[in-house]
Amino acid sequence: MIIKDCFSPDVSSELVSRINQLSPESKGLWGKMNVGQMLAHCNVAYDLVYTNKYPKPMGLKKFFIKLFAKKVVTGPKPYKRNSPTAPVFLITDEREFETEKKKLVEHVEKTQKLGSSYFNNRESHAFGPLTSTEWNTLFYKHIDHHLQQFGV
Repeated sequence: MIIKDCFSPDVSSELVSRINQLSPESKGLWGKMNVGQMLAHCNVAYDLVYTNKYPKPMGLKKFFIKLFAKKVVTGPKPYKRNSPTAPVFLITDEREFETEKKKLVEHVEKTQKLGSSYFNNRESHAFGPLTSTEWNTLFYKHIDHHLQQFGV
């Protein structure tokens, strides 16, 4: 899998363009989420960085998340279709498409503007400090996976 640099203006613009190709009628090629739920699901990755909306895992829970999930999330291997997700990322209620889309575009643009130096050694919600490369992989791989899920 090619991991593009989400901190670059060109890649950020490409991601925004792909997001803007979605519509409320967009259908997933796999999985259970509708397009509004997928956008909300993608927003969680950014909300974990930019808000205190979700409690941080502590103790053994954090240890096991780091042990079992960090390599999957920050490594170069693509996600498998229909893979299980962490409970905090489960979106089962209906979400308003335009609201979630606008929020995701804002997150992508904010991340690019803050740049890789902002993220280098920044503490992750569950994984501890990550390099800017790990952050980039986390962001890009996740959003790319779900945009592909919806055919864009």
